[in-house]
Amino acid sequence: MASNRISRINEEIQRELASLIPTVKDPRVCGLISVTAVSTTPDLKYAKVYISVLDKSDVNQVLKGLKSAAGYLRRELGHSLNLRNTPQLSFVADDSIDQGAHILAMLRNPDIVKPVNPDNHYGEDEEEEV
Repeated sequence: MASNRISRINEEIQRELASLIPTVKDPRVCGLISVTAVSTTPDLKYAKVYISVLDKSDVNQVLKGLKSAAGYLRRELGHSLNLRNTPQLSFVADDSIDQGAHILAMLRNPDIVKPVNPDNHYGEDEEEEV
């Protein structure tokens, strides 16, 4: 039951941070920034926030800007969430979207992944039935 509570808190923190990050006035925090996941400790003292940035060249600058704005974001989270302890935020770059796109590109490449049944020609059978 506690893990269900933690997952709901993670989702709520993710939703709130996604709406709070555009309000950060640090010039390093710019561009399209997505909060992909949040992982909090069971005692709700620390939260690891996974961030994905559209422009990959700015990832380190965005993380530095978010780290400097962590106090502001934590305070705003404390106002919006009804928790005894507001977790300390640490931001981590998330490249899972890039990894997923790479795997999808590999799956679509016929040189890497062979068809299951190469003798089955879908286009020719459908034309004969019509």
